[in-house]
Amino acid sequence: MNSNLGGLLLEPLFLKPVFKERIWGGTALQKEFGYEIPSENTGECWAISAHPNGPSMIENGPYKGMTLDKLWSEHSELFGNPQEKVFPLLTKILDANMDLSVQVHPDDSYAMVHENGELGKTECWYIIDCKEDADMIFGHNAQTKEELQEQIQEGQWNDLLRRVKIKPGDFFYVPSGTIHALCEGTLVLETQQSSDTTYRVYDYDRRDAEGNLRDLHLEKAMEVTTVPHQDAVSTKLVQEKGNTRITTYVESDFFSVYKWEVGGKSSFSFNDQYLLISVINGEGALSHNGIDYRLKKGTHFIIPVGFGEFEVDGNCEMIVSHT
Repeated sequence: MNSNLGGLLLEPLFLKPVFKERIWGGTALQKEFGYEIPSENTGECWAISAHPNGPSMIENGPYKGMTLDKLWSEHSELFGNPQEKVFPLLTKILDANMDLSVQVHPDDSYAMVHENGELGKTECWYIIDCKEDADMIFGHNAQTKEELQEQIQEGQWNDLLRRVKIKPGDFFYVPSGTIHALCEGTLVLETQQSSDTTYRVYDYDRRDAEGNLRDLHLEKAMEVTTVPHQDAVSTKLVQEKGNTRITTYVESDFFSVYKWEVGGKSSFSFNDQYLLISVINGEGALSHNGIDYRLKKGTHFIIPVGFGEFEVDGNCEMIVSHT
């Protein structure tokens, strides 16, 4: 089936990432993906982003040079004419060369009131790589808000914070209200709501380049933290479809996230849903309407609504998401 919208032949929308320097960042984004990073403290690749703090740009086709936020507002037909005013998702790759600050995110209703209409931030992590015996902070041990406040004020971090061992290939769903932190030596693909709102709880008393302690947001953090901590339940489902293994990690109100492991020529068909796709390993080619598009590790693209049938040939792993 030929896929076109208003007479315009549909293509995958390949995106140019935006990079963010962070106090905890490193050089893994360059070493692992070949990206041109701005410094040796590059912590974040905003791979598929329409957020005003870092919109990614279309690199090919009729919309080349347009940012994703502008494409969303001016060509909503590519996304099925959705009701949302802003593009709802944000895909990042994070290089935690050092421990990230311990933080928590608000939900939609709190952010709407307290953060000028920003979305809340429920997110999830796919662990691309990590050092041996790595862990992360995921949740807390306080049973009441009073206990949470007391332990934060007294700096009882070892008692308060829960640590979880991690390994490459692990997946974690992180709802808003969850205290969390990635730790040193971790490379993660993050799928999240399109929000840049973070409340810092603890930052190991680190100082920035000017020698200042980074701001904490304790009052807001304590208002939004889920007490007691609740582990999000996500049931992994693995299906074989021809030469592709599809792992479903989560299907939530905010997003659904999958891993496609392609080991040879595989056929797909999507008409009613736009997809965000990130190649995290290997390489291959996507074939559509007689045109081949090269896929390699570190490539990010969107399949628009109405795209129809396409093939992927090669050996590669992709993280795929949609609302």
